[in-house]
Amino acid sequence: MAGIDSTRRLKYKTRASTASEFVLRFRRPMKLIIASLLLAASTLTVLQAGQDKRSNRADDYANRAAPPVTAEAKSDMETRLAEARTRFEADPNNPDAIIWLGRRLSYLGRFVEAIETYTGGVEKFPRDARLYRHRGHRYLTLRKFDLAIADLKKAANLVKGKPDEVEPDGQPNARNIPTGTLQFNIWYHLGLAQYLTDRNKEALSSYRECLKVSKNPDSIVATTHWLYMTLRRLNRAKEAASVLDPIRPGMDIIENDGYYRLALMYKGLVAADALLAETLKQTGSSGSYSILYGIGNWYLYNGQREKAVEIFRQMLAGNQWTSFGYIAAEAELK
Repeated sequence: MAGIDSTRRLKYKTRASTASEFVLRFRRPMKLIIASLLLAASTLTVLQAGQDKRSNRADDYANRAAPPVTAEAKSDMETRLAEARTRFEADPNNPDAIIWLGRRLSYLGRFVEAIETYTGGVEKFPRDARLYRHRGHRYLTLRKFDLAIADLKKAANLVKGKPDEVEPDGQPNARNIPTGTLQFNIWYHLGLAQYLTDRNKEALSSYRECLKVSKNPDSIVATTHWLYMTLRRLNRAKEAASVLDPIRPGMDIIENDGYYRLALMYKGLVAADALLAETLKQTGSSGSYSILYGIGNWYLYNGQREKAVEIFRQMLAGNQWTSFGYIAAEAELK
């Protein structure tokens, strides 16, 4: 019995030794395999998180509530939207009806629906520059800059060599005098989309075209403001100063007072700190955001980076996310 026990112990030792050798032999490769699998899973998780984050950012703009307006203003906009919808349903093949339905949806912050409306119009009237101009504008609002550029370039090609036309206001100014034209709005928004994506030389070209069709003080100061900032970005300070020559005190401005005051500031006729202090008292409008961005940007290219960043961050803490000033400040911080 003792011999049998000894034999069993020897066999057990042999099997144990073989098993130990197997474990030792394959432990390191198994560790490497497990580590690789864990790394792959971790990488996939990070990539998926990044994709989700980008998706959420895009959806955030599409679903974000529009900046608040008074109950009276909202009621009026909803009434006008209902009228536009009734007109469209009665005559769905009228491009004017399509455009106004899209515009009325946009004023209420329903930008996705507006884009869908313009897209339906483009399918019916692929040669109507107005549909690309308005859709491009709303792609800008949703930060779809490449789509905006594509639409606005298409619109620019469609109006090339044609006479310009006044664009009626959906939300009239105090004098009920439209200050924009179709070609002005095409070049203006194209230049902005290019500016926001650091295509500065292209933006410069677009704003120069925009200036050619800027025929009243309001359009002149608006175009000059963005043209000046584009040239400063390109480190062409002397040329930037020269575009301010037409800007002078006493211009008859109807609605672009913010851009006018910024242009005067660029000329040294208004103090930046004073304009900033005044604007910070009334930051609830999109117009105030245009001024704040202009001042912040002025600090930025004049070497006062911390002051600029402070203004941009303060802007993004507000709710005027559809304004061009907000979008530009957002782009600067990114």
